[in-house]
Amino acid sequence: MTPPAVVLVGPPGAGKSTIGALLAKRLGTGYRDTDADIEKTAGKPIPEIFIDEGEPHFRELERAAVRDAVAEHPGVLSLGGGAVMDPGTRELLAGLPVVFLDVQLADAVHRVGLDVPRPLLAVNPRKRWRELMEARRPLYTEVARAVVDTGGRTPQQVADAVLDALGLTATAPDTTDPQ
Repeated sequence: MTPPAVVLVGPPGAGKSTIGALLAKRLGTGYRDTDADIEKTAGKPIPEIFIDEGEPHFRELERAAVRDAVAEHPGVLSLGGGAVMDPGTRELLAGLPVVFLDVQLADAVHRVGLDVPRPLLAVNPRKRWRELMEARRPLYTEVARAVVDTGGRTPQQVADAVLDALGLTATAPDTTDPQ
């Protein structure tokens, strides 16, 4: 099977879903989000999985979702923010066109707010986000072929930077309105 054209990693608020969908459209391919795959498999939202079955069960579902998506999806793929914590997932990503969408806390707060239901950010979300980034940043960097800073950029500009970083050419014009 053909590997994914682009794999996006990064923390909550980096824009993985927005940029992933935009890249897929511009590359004329499909888009897949492993968090959506997990919710479909479990039949419930991720926060409920954390509450009902706990984080270890969620991480098992996440490992399986990433493994399946990498094997089956030739388009643009977004991984959940914590997927890179698993050594097996990092091995699966070796050699793939992975892009770390880097974002600073202020931009993440502005984009998604940190009051939305994110299980690992439930208590003192700003402090917890910083702690997660401290632990995850080296892993995002380890798996990434390229790092794209999203700060101060529109989704279209970030998508352009991802395409440039990977040496890809859009097959469909960008018909979205600038934000």
